Amino acid sequence: MLHQELKERAEPEWKEIIEHPFWAGVRDGSLPAGALTHFVEQCAGHVLPAYARALARTAAATRWDRHVVLLAQAAAGTVRARDRLLAAHNGLDAALGVPRADPKAPAGAITHAHTTFLHAATATTVAAGMGGLLPLAWFRQRIGDDLRQRRVPGARHNVWIDIFHPGPEYAGAVSELEGVYDELGGLMATPGRTELVEYFMLGLRYTASVTKAAWAEAGQPAAR
Repeated sequence: MLHQELKERAEPEWKEIIEHPFWAGVRDGSLPAGALTHFVEQCAGHVLPAYARALARTAAATRWDRHVVLLAQAAAGTVRARDRLLAAHNGLDAALGVPRADPKAPAGAITHAHTTFLHAATATTVAAGMGGLLPLAWFRQRIGDDLRQRRVPGARHNVWIDIFHPGPEYAGAVSELEGVYDELGGLMATPGRTELVEYFMLGLRYTASVTKAAWAEAGQPAAR
């Protein structure tokens, strides 16, 4: 199955992302709260809106009706998820010391590069677009599940972890999306499949850069 092949290719990168000091600091509460706000500003203000439009663009381009429906639903769901994340973050108790996120905060250089990639990939071919989209679909699920499973009891960011987690219904949506990739794996000729895998790996690196940029914003040295 294509989605399983992609998961296996991505596993070393996922392990690096999950073990990055940024997420370790979220789990144990040691991360400066301003870094969480920067992360939310970049994601809610720029990455998620670009991702929603990229999903919609790919939905419009694909030739298979079932894929149109699932991609369009994912696009609408991404916009709603952006709104929920921003509202929940800004609704945190002031006693937690987490600054409010500015929805109009400018995009950082890495965020700009990431959103440009999403637009470019989905404007290239359906194969390139599908490859570039999947890493972000997996990102919140993988990170959110790991944060809940390994957080330190009583750590100060535990409330934020709960609002970041996408919830059980998201796992079902991702599972349906994985089925689309398996279908594509059987429908595509070798060049299209190769292009999808190539853009998937590129998208994975851009997705990893979101974490690295938020860590740099916290004034920390690059993780080794």
